[in-house]
Amino acid sequence: MCRPPRRPRCPVSVTYLVGSHHENYGETGMAHLLEHLMFKGTPAHGNIMTELGRRGMDFNGSTGFDRTNYHEIFSASPANLDWALAMEADRMVNSFISRKDLDSEMTVVRNEMESGENNPHSILVQRMLSAAFNWHNYGKEPIGARTDVERVNIARLQAFYRAYYQPDNAVLIVAGAFDPDEALRVIAKHFGPIPRPARKLPPLYTDEPVQDGERQVVLRRVGDTQLVGALYHTMPQASPDYVAMDALTEIMTRAPSGRLYQALVDTNLSTAVEGENWGMHDPGVAMFFAQVPAGGSRDKARDAMVATLEGVKAQPITAVEVERVRTRALNDFERIIASPQAFAASISEAMASGDWRLFFLERDRWRKVSAADVQRVAVAYLKPANRTVGEFIPDAQPERSPVQAKLDVAALVKDYKGDAPVAAGESFDPTPANLDLRAQRFALADGMKVVLLPKKTRGGTVQFALKLHQGDERSLAGRDTDGDLAASMLMRGTAKHSRQEIEDALDAYRARLSINGDATVTQARGQTVRERLPDTLRLVAEILREPVFPASEFDKLKRERSTDIEGKRSDPEDIAERTLGRYENPYAKDDVRYVPTVDEEVSNIESAKLDAVKEFYARFAGGTHAELAVVGDFDAASVKPLLEELFGSWQSREPYARVPKPLVSKRAIEIRQVTPDKANAVLAGALALPVNDTSADFPALYVANFILGGSSTSRLWERIRQKEGLSYSVYSALEPSSFEPNTTLTVEAIFAPENLARLRSALNEEMARAVRDGFIQAEVADAKRALLQERALARTQDARLAAELARQAHLGRTFAYSAKLDAEIAALTAEAVNAALRKYVKRDAFVDVYAGDFAKKP
Repeated sequence: MCRPPRRPRCPVSVTYLVGSHHENYGETGMAHLLEHLMFKGTPAHGNIMTELGRRGMDFNGSTGFDRTNYHEIFSASPANLDWALAMEADRMVNSFISRKDLDSEMTVVRNEMESGENNPHSILVQRMLSAAFNWHNYGKEPIGARTDVERVNIARLQAFYRAYYQPDNAVLIVAGAFDPDEALRVIAKHFGPIPRPARKLPPLYTDEPVQDGERQVVLRRVGDTQLVGALYHTMPQASPDYVAMDALTEIMTRAPSGRLYQALVDTNLSTAVEGENWGMHDPGVAMFFAQVPAGGSRDKARDAMVATLEGVKAQPITAVEVERVRTRALNDFERIIASPQAFAASISEAMASGDWRLFFLERDRWRKVSAADVQRVAVAYLKPANRTVGEFIPDAQPERSPVQAKLDVAALVKDYKGDAPVAAGESFDPTPANLDLRAQRFALADGMKVVLLPKKTRGGTVQFALKLHQGDERSLAGRDTDGDLAASMLMRGTAKHSRQEIEDALDAYRARLSINGDATVTQARGQTVRERLPDTLRLVAEILREPVFPASEFDKLKRERSTDIEGKRSDPEDIAERTLGRYENPYAKDDVRYVPTVDEEVSNIESAKLDAVKEFYARFAGGTHAELAVVGDFDAASVKPLLEELFGSWQSREPYARVPKPLVSKRAIEIRQVTPDKANAVLAGALALPVNDTSADFPALYVANFILGGSSTSRLWERIRQKEGLSYSVYSALEPSSFEPNTTLTVEAIFAPENLARLRSALNEEMARAVRDGFIQAEVADAKRALLQERALARTQDARLAAELARQAHLGRTFAYSAKLDAEIAALTAEAVNAALRKYVKRDAFVDVYAGDFAKKP
């Protein structure tokens, strides 16, 4: 148990020490399949996914090589904790795992498998792992082989469940706001009666031999972006050398100082590089990848990648490089410990690698790792004989290190003593009334609206959100690309700091910062700690007010952006959403509301000029029409004058008027876009509604959408995923306007292309049934309760609070609006919800776009 925060939410996690590593021949994907069936219910709890949804709990399951994890996060209360622990204890040994549930879930699992098949990077990783591992199950991804999954023997699956889902193979983690003594009593009450199993789990004894020569994988599929990769066998996460390999991976790939970044991106051989060092129970892998633009040379990129990686023997790792990545890593450990959910997840992963204390042991090793350690590990593992090279080649018409001894983890950690506990935050109930009482609202001299919400937080964390609103419909005409690129250039250099110096400063301040935007808005979001907030705010002000837009960075940004856009050219999801946005779009090409084609977007990026981007930012950026919110552990009295100093004189040169977005009526239509050689298809549908978030019908429409497709207990979810198993992900969403009466109701689903007719039929039937028969009172009551709990849970998350407070400042609102909406939701009747549904939701008025390889036959 860990009891980090004094905030009203509680994550509960159960990790079973079983994953694809434990599967036998013919059983690949079994651990993952079991993860799905564990939500199908028990005699005492019924359908668990439904029950979780009814309670407004955030939940999920995931399967890895060495573990399977289930978690739920809920508003903290004794009743919720008791129910969650009772449910987890019950499904540990009493889940149905029935043939009927297996059959209904099979298409969902296939659909999840097919969604991964659409991603060239994901498939290249699978192929490289398969080539690198001859015998060990790490060469088989947890999703499994399609034939194994489709032909799984239910008796073997049930035996797998009975063997591994037992108390002696499980780790229970409770975090957040709870009474430890009461929690232990409840745990004992629910888990104590489960008998100790008589069986003994079989030991796993397959070791992968040392690789004896370079291996190569070439993957040819329909796609748009070339990829090259290099994989090396490494050590288990418990190894003393694991942190050195982790540091090496960061030193190679981190932008802009990374050796691979400089060797490939700075030389235009690649538009992006990345690295992954997988922490596993047994010896794992480190992987490196580079994106190569269309027309670029894969051979040159691959050769430069390998030469840089294996050239470390001639160009040793430096202390400066190690110190840089050490700072980032230790900051990450602090952030994880400050977050109950992230901390619980990290402890869970450490257990899968041998012991929960490995998390702290790894942090301590980061404190001590040296350049000599990293150099020794690099020379030992980055060798030609230990290398597997992979290439993804887009094709429009494709035809079809050292031996690791077993480690005594118990000996490594038996005398371990950790750091002193992190200071806890205050007990603060974030009701709308309490939030408004605590919030301090004021304006700076230039007009910037500020909201401060000081409160004690675990680890002294502070979140902030800043929005700069820019221009008007006329002045922004033809400037969308300039605005996009200007925002993306801000963190690439100022009058005082280079891009690398900005990154280093953020690490030194234990801060994170992201800045993005378009022609209409530039927004910054970030996180730091109490003692570093002044430094962080000064750096943010410098970035926003003194950017220099380096020409070399501008050229790199254009290449990165073009490659990213090109990479989506054949992606069904991007095609569906772009087609939906372009259909009967009434705006001219130079209007910021226009949706460009892929070719137009790429052309706009490639033709963009640095001088125009500079001029755009100088002309439109300023604090006159801006909002800033700060939430967390800080002294408001000292922050106020600092903000006035940093932003109070920053006047906007151009007047601002929000670009209107009136409702555009579109003819109902069904559009099909064919995407060859893509295993997964996508539906994107939309209906424009003459409503905004202050309309009288909005609360009822909000609840109606939640029941229809906005939750894991919704009608669409129950019919299309749970009953017919046609989609891994199906939902509807309400995108309300706070201005004009122009709200969009969207419907989205992924599915196998051959199931198009079945999916369309099920969707139409379910929406027609909802409108015809309405929702019953019990459904409405459950939806209201779950929705209100979701909204309450969102107010416990400081990053979301900061964004919401900034949004309120722009709209001239307070949390009184939230309280009013909560009250209106609570007062709704089934009659009111059904009336709103029937008034607005017309299935035959939707614009639907289906994108997939519909030439395939079932």
